[in-house]
Amino acid sequence: MKVKTSITLSEEVLREMDSMSTPKKSRSEMIEHALLWYIKTRKKDQRELNDLELINRHADELNREAEDILEYQDIS
Repeated sequence: MKVKTSITLSEEVLREMDSMSTPKKSRSEMIEHALLWYIKTRKKDQRELNDLELINRHADELNREAEDILEYQDIS
């Protein structure tokens, strides 16, 4: 379901949008596409930040395990 809303844009942004629009793509569609891309990017960035925090939180343990594996491989 679509919901009507109102936003304020600078004249420069509006001109750029209009120069890029086509009969098949309205301003609303362009704005929705841009916002969806922005939301997706922000969510991906947050997931990557969470992953990095998790890796850093367990870095010492992961490094010890890697050293153990490397030592085992040297003995074989």
